Amino acid sequence: MTSPVRQASLKDAEQITAIINRAFRSAEGFFIDTDRINLESVRDLFQKGNFFLAETEDVVAGCVYVEPRGRRAYLGLLSVDPTSQQSGLGSLLMEAAEEHCRRLTCRFMDIQVVNLREDLFGFYHKRGYVETGTHPFPPEIETKLPVHFVEMSKSLIAL
Repeated sequence: MTSPVRQASLKDAEQITAIINRAFRSAEGFFIDTDRINLESVRDLFQKGNFFLAETEDVVAGCVYVEPRGRRAYLGLLSVDPTSQQSGLGSLLMEAAEEHCRRLTCRFMDIQVVNLREDLFGFYHKRGYVETGTHPFPPEIETKLPVHFVEMSKSLIAL
């Protein structure tokens, strides 16, 4: 049974690192061989934003990171354990992150999606995100295939 999404604390950093790397390794292994993130980077992100966790039976099954940036907010690292994907946890995490940013009076949520992750575009389109541009993948990260980010954005203001 899924428990409510909760805001993470620094003591959750190891579990967050593990879930992100499990999820991204499963989904992105066809174009990259490295872990997505390390423990130090997760701890650093706590200085700028917040992680939210979804748990099943007291085990972290998913997470998402949000960072307020003035009237905009950035959402990233949406990760669901491969054994819990397609269960609705990703949607719960997105809703919690967006609601958190609305309470902070952010007007827009920005995300970036790897162009090769074609499976994700439908997920984000259904939630109101639209493409707004592209930018390069970090050149210091070696990839097996050419890759770039697609920038997407959504208004957080009810119409």
